[in-house]
Amino acid sequence: MEDIKLTASEWNILNCLWEQNPRTVMQIASELEKTVGWARSTTITTLHRMEAKGLVRCEQAGRGKAYVPLVERERAVTAETKSFLDRVYQGSVGMMMSAMAKQEGLSRDQIAQLRAILDEAEQEAGK
Repeated sequence: MEDIKLTASEWNILNCLWEQNPRTVMQIASELEKTVGWARSTTITTLHRMEAKGLVRCEQAGRGKAYVPLVERERAVTAETKSFLDRVYQGSVGMMMSAMAKQEGLSRDQIAQLRAILDEAEQEAGK
């Protein structure tokens, strides 16, 4: 699975499974009913599609079925971030950060966090 492109529905399911897995269909459906208002049938349909795409695996769990994610959260987040950056900012991290800083009015804590991230990136680049 080289290129990970998830739909909003797939993100909902995977976020649920990344929090705790394996989870039964009923556990996932209950969680998604509370958080996004899905009907049980929507959850089941989405899980079947995701299984066919190789995003989740279904295992027997007693008398029911339980699902586990086959995509790591970090890998999915990295792919989504790169896709967003390329699509919206033509790959420019500087342009994105400038837009965020101007729009959001970053707090001192957020600026310190960004500075620490950039310091770490600079150290890694120097290796």
